[in-house]
Amino acid sequence: MPQYPTRFAVAPSGFKESLSAPDAARAIAAGIHRVVPGAEVDLIPLVDGGEGTAEALAEAAGGRLLARTATGPVGALVPTRFALLPDRTAVVEMAAVAGLSLVPRTARDPGRTTTRGVGELITAALDTGAARVLVGCGDSGTSDGGAGALQALGARLLDADGQELGPGGVELARLARIDTAGLDPRLARTPVKVACNPYNVLCGERGVARVFGPQKGASPERVEELAAGLERWAAVLARDVAPGRCRLADLRLDAGTGASGGLGAGLAALGADLLPRFEVLLDRLDLDARLARADLVVTAEGALDGQTPRGKVPAEVARRAKLSGRPVLALAGTLGEGHREVRGVGVDAYSGILPGPVGLAEALGRGAEFLTDATERALRMVLLGAGLGGRAAAPVAAAAGLAGRAVPAQTAGTQRPSTVR
Repeated sequence: MPQYPTRFAVAPSGFKESLSAPDAARAIAAGIHRVVPGAEVDLIPLVDGGEGTAEALAEAAGGRLLARTATGPVGALVPTRFALLPDRTAVVEMAAVAGLSLVPRTARDPGRTTTRGVGELITAALDTGAARVLVGCGDSGTSDGGAGALQALGARLLDADGQELGPGGVELARLARIDTAGLDPRLARTPVKVACNPYNVLCGERGVARVFGPQKGASPERVEELAAGLERWAAVLARDVAPGRCRLADLRLDAGTGASGGLGAGLAALGADLLPRFEVLLDRLDLDARLARADLVVTAEGALDGQTPRGKVPAEVARRAKLSGRPVLALAGTLGEGHREVRGVGVDAYSGILPGPVGLAEALGRGAEFLTDATERALRMVLLGAGLGGRAAAPVAAAAGLAGRAVPAQTAGTQRPSTVR
């Protein structure tokens, strides 16, 4: 007798500029319930330090969100917020003040964007009397090495003439020295931890300028300018800031130094600890046990590609699901170069969610609809395969019978078409 899944763990990340992680989880659940109305669905929206991290941790821990205004990535003030948890941990989400979604498409030049607002939020967190600060890295629109954040925290970045550098990573090539006399003294007595992707390094061929600069709007020429500037940044940080503060051996190549356009390196030079993001962010969710209870694990992200196995949510979910032998289905807004590599980290099947050629604006605006429809399509294939594997001729509707319920008429025939306008 074929075994059909009736218990699902839905553990997606958000889709940048389209769906938050909770929205993505709800859209997937809707698709599951079209096919298996009686399914038990455990929603586990996941954050990776990027968009939604402060809100998710505040909700999980019973904390609160504090609204502020700070300098955005292109220099204008933006409304933002950070979380304050009951144990007096302040959660600063860099994407909430320096994220790519805050950079207008006409202004996407990571050589000019700044992390100044991140430093301003850290200062605001210290002003509340926070006992420690957790900085979530991800979804950045910057590549300044954290220079703007250090300036907001009181460091002076000076050129050979003693003039202060302007904003953006292209300025770093002119850096001659860093004056730390004005640094906020509270940094020396308040632990700062950075939740980051350990695969991201500051410099070299796999440095952040070359890997992520093009995604943020950098031309090939700008990428090389940024890479050179970050090399200079690392050298001056190591000389003028790191001694007596930094715990890392190499600000150029140590794990996590490239987080959020190099913000990891800048904060590490001040004494922050760079920690693998999932170890920091998922310990409150009892994730392993919840995945183990499922018959099928469904995860998702905006783009499934060669970067996914290097610290993205679907790869972490698949790795953990395989600890208990659970099958994993991954859905994605797009399937990019190298997406087949996800099979090597435990993803058993994957699928893009778009039903046909769609413009970017429409794809972003209709993300929930497309994700729900794609979940339904994929699950019908899963159930068909389960039936064939069990050498059974029972229709897909039998899956709902296993859940103890009859299948409504609309779930038994051809899938409801998705109209692409």
